[in-house]
Amino acid sequence: MAAQTPGSAAADIQFQLGDLLASEGRFADAVAPYRKAIAGAGDDRALLKEARTGLTFALLRNGDIAAARVEAQRLVAADPLAAPGQALYGETLWASGLFEEADHAYDTALQNDPGEARAHNGRARSLLARGRLDEALVEAQEALKLAPRNAEYHHVVGVIHERARQYELAGAAFGDYLNLLPDRDRSDKTSWTRAEIRFLDSFRGRTPVDFGVTTATTWTVPVRIEKDKVFVRVKVNGGSATEFVLDTGAEQTIVSRELARRRRIPAVTAMESAGVGDVGLRPLEVARMDEIQVGDLKVRNVPCLIKNPPLGDLPAREVDSFSPLALGLSMRLDYRTRQLVMARALPETQYVTELPLRLYRLATVRGAVNGQPVPFVVDTGGEAISISQSAAGQVAPTGGYRRIPLKVYGSSGWDKDAFLMPNVDLQFETIRFSRIPVVVLNLKAPSTLLGYQLGGIVGHRFLSRYRVSIDLQKSVVGLDSNP
Repeated sequence: MAAQTPGSAAADIQFQLGDLLASEGRFADAVAPYRKAIAGAGDDRALLKEARTGLTFALLRNGDIAAARVEAQRLVAADPLAAPGQALYGETLWASGLFEEADHAYDTALQNDPGEARAHNGRARSLLARGRLDEALVEAQEALKLAPRNAEYHHVVGVIHERARQYELAGAAFGDYLNLLPDRDRSDKTSWTRAEIRFLDSFRGRTPVDFGVTTATTWTVPVRIEKDKVFVRVKVNGGSATEFVLDTGAEQTIVSRELARRRRIPAVTAMESAGVGDVGLRPLEVARMDEIQVGDLKVRNVPCLIKNPPLGDLPAREVDSFSPLALGLSMRLDYRTRQLVMARALPETQYVTELPLRLYRLATVRGAVNGQPVPFVVDTGGEAISISQSAAGQVAPTGGYRRIPLKVYGSSGWDKDAFLMPNVDLQFETIRFSRIPVVVLNLKAPSTLLGYQLGGIVGHRFLSRYRVSIDLQKSVVGLDSNP
């Protein structure tokens, strides 16, 4: 074996330091040693590859997704046939919200090496987002078979089981995830995962999201529209009907503290939540409603969030909200006739415009901001079309532009950095908006919680032009013009 040069020996020491810091969860601290190892690796291709791989992981975990993607691209350019590099590149694409590109990278990795565990795990997450749960579980279990001590893969298995309402299996998978986290890991993810397990355990002996013995498959209810909001009447725990905002931008049914008190909905624990506003990530109580009723639709044992604790001394604007997607139901909202259809499966139809849907905690569709592809949340509870600060930064003109400050109050308080950005081009398949002003929001906290960068939100002012179908079976959002 050839002796190392002083330069490459120093680079190897920096690489080992980076690995040590990363193993302790100190990803921000690991970035500099990895960069020094890359700079000093010289002709040592093996060290260069390992250091760049470590740097990509550290940047990803530290939330510097754009830089992680650059490093992953360099890995692939240096060795296009290396499956680990392709799979890691897929991870950076997924984190960027470029889901189709991530799928291609995962497929390429598996073509080069069917035993690449990270690619199987990535494919599992992608299949889950398209509602193909059985196929997703097969891929996730294959990843675990290949790398049984990777905590992250156990977590993905848990997410799949939770989406399939198999809460006991989900809790077991999350427990395995916790057991494999290093003792040195002091991050909040440990306490939040324990809270998730406690919540899942609270359903023991009950069927989550239980539709009972009904033979009905479709439910139609009227809605009311006022001030860019859609309202639907919901009965909770046998009480009188209350108006809820129809909100596909919410992951679960949300109830106010007052409604939880009146309808005797006890909190089980608190879990991490996020929304627009300076507070960002915040704990909210989670609970189980015994029954909700929307028109003739009755569902028992429904998970919900309680808007508690409040946002300190900030204004209280906690509204009750409901999303059929949280119950696993497809939906069709007709703004003209003011009707909402909820269905286990919508009737087979061809929509005028079909936007591919990814439902990974939130429902997103692909759009383009000044030609740059980004994911948008489909939010019937929102109002304007908005883009994220990260998307605005990607497309900002080099000569600068006029920023018009705005006062925006979101679910996590005031977004003091919100502004109006003029002259933006947006595109959703064949639907185009040229040189329009859009609201720019700080979506960093919800992006962190989701695990991928949000590019923006489409709300009432966009959606109300159409009859909107969120079709979980076809995995599309269908838009039909209102006559």
